[in-house]
Amino acid sequence: SVYDDQPNAHKRFMEKLDACIRNHDKEIEKMCNFHHQGFVDAITELLKVRADAEKLKVQVTDTNRRFQDAGKEVIVQTEDIIRCRIQQRNIITVVEKLQLCLPVLEMYSKLKEQMSAKRYYSALKTMEQLENVYFPRVSQYRFCQLMIENLPKLREDIKEISMSDLKDFLESIRKHSDKIGETAMKQAQQQKTFSVALQKQNNVKFGKNMYINDRIPEESNEIVLKHAIEEEDENEEEGDEETFENYYRKQRKKQARLVLQPQSNMHETVDGYRRYFTQIVGFFVVEDHILHVTQGLVTRAYTDELWNMALSKIIAVLRAHSGYGFPVNRLFDLLFEIRDQYNETLLKKWAGVFRDIFEEDNYSPIPIVNEEEYKIVISKFPFQDPDLEKQSFPKKFPMSQSVPHIYIQVKEFIYASLKFSESLHRSSTEIDDMLRKSTNLLLTRTLCSCLLNLIRKPHIGLTELVQIIINTTHLEQACKYLEDFITNITNISQETVHTTRLYGLSTFKVCKNLTKSFYFNHCKQTPKN
Repeated sequence: SVYDDQPNAHKRFMEKLDACIRNHDKEIEKMCNFHHQGFVDAITELLKVRADAEKLKVQVTDTNRRFQDAGKEVIVQTEDIIRCRIQQRNIITVVEKLQLCLPVLEMYSKLKEQMSAKRYYSALKTMEQLENVYFPRVSQYRFCQLMIENLPKLREDIKEISMSDLKDFLESIRKHSDKIGETAMKQAQQQKTFSVALQKQNNVKFGKNMYINDRIPEESNEIVLKHAIEEEDENEEEGDEETFENYYRKQRKKQARLVLQPQSNMHETVDGYRRYFTQIVGFFVVEDHILHVTQGLVTRAYTDELWNMALSKIIAVLRAHSGYGFPVNRLFDLLFEIRDQYNETLLKKWAGVFRDIFEEDNYSPIPIVNEEEYKIVISKFPFQDPDLEKQSFPKKFPMSQSVPHIYIQVKEFIYASLKFSESLHRSSTEIDDMLRKSTNLLLTRTLCSCLLNLIRKPHIGLTELVQIIINTTHLEQACKYLEDFITNITNISQETVHTTRLYGLSTFKVCKNLTKSFYFNHCKQTPKN
């Protein structure tokens, strides 16, 4: 486009183009001339290296071949090592699993041995260990599932065997009751003889002998009683305690009725009476032994129920024979002696009741907010105060909660003592006298002792001592109501010449004075600000 406006533009353009081409050709020629020698030298060098390259190629090929040959052996050895490692890991796993399984298998084998040896209690213990400890560790294995499925059958076998043994045991103690009773009665007489000798001679040796002989010597009797422990343990482990307990108690009640039913010709000989009482004594010796050496098979309430039934039956038999003209006074005298021991048992029981009442008391006046609460307290304790009655609600009784509770428990004690006394074939006057004497023991010995122990406790402060003094005053005032309570029960007037008086007034006065002394001592020891 530069030469468009000039003449011969095309020619001039071609000339310029040819000139440029020639210049470039010259420059290219110069460049080639300049690098030609280097190119020649490079070709020469390559020609020289070609021989070495051939040698290197041969050497590399040879080296590669030798590496390949050597690698084949390494690969084989590596595969062997991998295979050994896998086997080693499998062996370790097997050992670990066997260590888990072996104790289970050993315990199961032990269970089988115990079953074969008829050691059922130990077998039940082993089953418990298997179920709670061992089976959970290997529950994923089939053999474990088979063992688990087999345990209920083994338990059922033990249950059947235990029931059979229990029946044999009941039959055995039924047969041995008279022998056990005879032995126990001989030992009781022997112990009484030793006691008399001990008092007369003051000889320690006799006391030791008495202790040594205080057991049932016959091996058969010991074995029979020992079975009761084993049976109860087995039943407890099986989880069928209730079934076995109910069966045992039902059968023993039947046996008790048979034992208590006298033979028609019992009155004809002394041996008839002796056999009758030895069977009864033997029956209760067995029950008492089982009560103290087992848990749950026999309870105190069950034994008391049997004893009350036996007592009524025995008394009925004695009265029937007395009606026929047979002398039975010595037997009633025996029951009268037993009453003293029974009364001591009651005193121990009520000592614990009084301690609990004192522990639960807050030693503050009883608050009442309405008429209903007021009547509840009055129904429990005979409290009379016109001034308090006139006050509006809310108001407070001066005594604390322990006072009505103690009063109620004293009445409960009188009822419990009366229950036994009524069956002693005694006159109303004698029963009244026995009730008053036992109540005196409760007040003077048991309740007074609990009160004295209470005021000596370190947590009892001045406020509590003041409340205890108030409580003692109200208990003292309530003694006349206890007198009336006994009179209403026995229908024996207090004006009767030989009627025993309650010592509650003097007892509570002594306790109150001692409490006051403790209060004054506390006041002296308390520092004044």
